[in-house]
Amino acid sequence: PQGPSLALHPVSQPGAEAIVFPCQQVGWPEAWNERRPPPRVVVDLQGHGSLEIDAVADWRTALAAAGKRPGIAQRMQTRWPLLLGVALAAAIGLTLFYRYGTPWAATQLTRFVPLGWETSVAANVLKQMDDGTLKPSKLPPERQAQLKARFDVLVQQAPATLHRYPDYRPPLTLEFRAGMGANAFALPGGKIVMTDGIVKAAADKGLPDDALVGVLAHEIGHVVHRHTTRMVVEQGVLNMGLGLALGDVSGIVSTGASVMTGLAYSRSHEREADCYAIALMRHTALPTAPMGQLLLAIARDEEDEEGKGKSKDKGSDKDKKAPGDNNPADAAHAPTPQSTASAPDTARKRKLGKEAESHPAWSLLSSHPETVKRATELEQGHAPHCAKS
Repeated sequence: PQGPSLALHPVSQPGAEAIVFPCQQVGWPEAWNERRPPPRVVVDLQGHGSLEIDAVADWRTALAAAGKRPGIAQRMQTRWPLLLGVALAAAIGLTLFYRYGTPWAATQLTRFVPLGWETSVAANVLKQMDDGTLKPSKLPPERQAQLKARFDVLVQQAPATLHRYPDYRPPLTLEFRAGMGANAFALPGGKIVMTDGIVKAAADKGLPDDALVGVLAHEIGHVVHRHTTRMVVEQGVLNMGLGLALGDVSGIVSTGASVMTGLAYSRSHEREADCYAIALMRHTALPTAPMGQLLLAIARDEEDEEGKGKSKDKGSDKDKKAPGDNNPADAAHAPTPQSTASAPDTARKRKLGKEAESHPAWSLLSSHPETVKRATELEQGHAPHCAKS
């Protein structure tokens, strides 16, 4: 059952007992190519030397008759179909581990991460951002108080049934900053930051505060689902899993895979936060359409900025431009707050055209789901990937 043994009869000592080597004490030579065997094989006897065998075919026949069977590694070396099959199975296994196993394991392990660790990390991160990118908010105190009151009501009305971790109750707080354009983000442990830029963007588009409340609901979703902490745990699980699977080369591979995983998982987290926002806004009888319109308007503005940057890169040869291109008079026809409903439709068509031309593989690696698609789902108040309540 343990494999064949090797009996060595010393010809220099007639009548002497054979030296028997158990299977595990013999370095059995591997068959690299069954059709073109080497002229000689070497059997390693460890401390007793080695044997050089010229009758390779007879050796293999005797070895097979004695019960020696090639292992999976040896069969992969001699049979290309088997090698390709194992490689395909390994690729599928790693893909499933990356796509499903890692998020599941991270979701479970995150339950054991203490809230104190999250709040400490959040405080350090916000301090670093305050020392760098972020600036003090210039919103009037009464405006900040108004939005904080809406935020506090939203937090109080949030049902525990929407939380992935029912026992996780971080103290949710809202802060305002400037210096980052139209944005809002959530830090682990319950701290949510809204910039002056997004408040101004909603006002410029003539959207009600329900749009900003929807954004805050989305950020609350990031907090209660512990997305930042799960991301940290996911990277650790992925690196550990690839280290076990790939051995010494895992350092390089896991680094690249970690980047890809971070992109894909933040994409799923954005969708999960959208679903939370839709459910919470529905529970509080608030519309999600303003939030979707705000997201579309911001995306349109970013597209316009990118377009201006590209047009500058192409040079300033006005003679080659079509009549009416970049005509200053066109600014008079810019969408007013009352016409924001039609302007996002135009942005939607442009965005959908670009997305249709993009490769599907990039869609899987993009850090966020398609902006237009998400915004449309928020406008409609439901998304197909959200669990029905």
